[in-house]
Amino acid sequence: MNLSTPSPIFSVAALYRFCRLEGFEALRAPIADFCCARSIKGTLLLASEGINGTVAGTEQAIAELIAHLQSMPEFVGLEVKYSSAAEMPFHRMKVRLKREIVTMGVEGIDPLRSVGAYVEPDAWNALISDPETIVVDTRNDYEVSIGTFSGAVDPQTKSFREFPAWVENHRDELEGRKVAMFCTGGIRCEKATAYVKSLGIDEVFHLKGGILKYLEEVPAEQSMWEGECFVFDERVSVSHGLAEGEAELCRACRHPLKPEELTSPKFVSGISCPHCHEVRTDEDRARYAERHKQVELAEKRGAGRHIGS
Repeated sequence: MNLSTPSPIFSVAALYRFCRLEGFEALRAPIADFCCARSIKGTLLLASEGINGTVAGTEQAIAELIAHLQSMPEFVGLEVKYSSAAEMPFHRMKVRLKREIVTMGVEGIDPLRSVGAYVEPDAWNALISDPETIVVDTRNDYEVSIGTFSGAVDPQTKSFREFPAWVENHRDELEGRKVAMFCTGGIRCEKATAYVKSLGIDEVFHLKGGILKYLEEVPAEQSMWEGECFVFDERVSVSHGLAEGEAELCRACRHPLKPEELTSPKFVSGISCPHCHEVRTDEDRARYAERHKQVELAEKRGAGRHIGS
């Protein structure tokens, strides 16, 4: 008879809501206290334009948090996508106050006034298969590196602040076309499509619920997604059905690595990978090696993740 205790399954909720959130500063402590009282971990961002973040906890704890947020009039209609994790994917709980809940850095862009047309996951394939459609991945280069939609344009941005400049530089290619944009959970596209529409480009669309909702709802055999979807937690990536993916994180440069990159001679766990090997010094690698050693020792002692992991 197997008397072992099954590993807990954590519920992960990626959520956001654009809204007029006056006095958002006063919400920080109550929301943090609510989460900490239920051992919820993750990050939530609050700004005058709304809320954004990803959190994890027991199924009951996450259900209580979502119900609590949706009890506030400003958060009615909260966009939430659920997945699961075999281990807690966050180290601590943080509620941060920001100027923007997704930072583009362009004044006056308001998704509540104008935004691209939402496209449900089951209609996405038809839109991006249309030869008149240009498909744009609004995520950053390291996210795109492990997966994207077939035929999508990669703007090769290091941060979302670079996206408006990319649009300006490629405006001629976008005008007169259907512009279909996508991101991880949908929030980045709210601002990306609002910005593109502000330039006078009218036929702008985005994937409702983002890649996460697409991978949840569209069967793998019908999918036009290639690779895995990067997520900002210790799972690193998810695949179809939102199952945990095979990608791993380079603990030196934080770049996600595909399985084939883990076999590269430039990959040394905790020290280097093909993306950072050439730009790190021997002193850097020695420092990373010592940090990785401390992480391994902490895990052997049963102390959990070392703070530098």
